Order: sequence, then C-alpha cells, then structure tokens
Amino acid sequence: QVQLVESGGGLVQAGGSLRLSCAASGSIFRFNAMGWYRQAPGKQREWVATITSTGTTNYADSVKGRFTISRTNAKNTVYLQMNSLKPEDTAVYYCNRAGADGSAWYPWGQGTQVTVSS
Repeated sequence: QVQLVESGGGLVQAGGSLRLSCAASGSIFRFNAMGWYRQAPGKQREWVATITSTGTTNYADSVKGRFTISRTNAKNTVYLQMNSLKPEDTAVYYCNRAGADGSAWYPWGQGTQVTVSS
C-alpha cells in the first residue's frame, strides 16, 4: 500500500525556518530517490528537491542554498529543512518517489501547508 504522509508546515515570518517531514511506506522509500514538490495558489505543482537512496541531492534554482533535503532510511522518512524563507515559498508541500527527471511516481498525499508572511 502506498502511503505518503507530510507534516511540519505552518506559518512563519520571512527569514524564518521550518523543517518538513515525510513518512513513506517502505515499498516507496527503499532504494528509491525521493523528492519534495510544492504547489502555490493558482500555479502548477513544481519540483523542489531530490535525494537519491545514497544521499546525492539536487535542488531547484529557486531554493538552492536555502533548502536542504535529507533522509533517514531506517525510518523511511525524508526531510526538507527550509531556511531564509520568502513569501514566494508559500505553497502546499508534498513528497513522492522521484524519477530521474524529477517527475513523481505515485498519487499525492495530503501535503503540508507552508505560509510565509512578509
């Protein structure tokens, strides 16, 4: 059964930080790259970051240097540490198994809302 459960979102002032977590079922997580994605109001969902099963990371230019993706394989959990947040980071954030091109594999979970006030 596919399960993706995101948490950790909230309301934060510009310049602040949040840490998102995503618990995934083992069948999704094990040996696979995982990604974070986000969807802002009125916009298409976009890729944010990817981490491979061995820890190689890749980031969208808009978050590079501010966000850090990590994973704990023993807990089937992927994280997104978000620093220096900007109002334009406001979105619902989702995780998913990530393809080589950043595309998502499975139906989306409920996501977690991040709101950055100016």
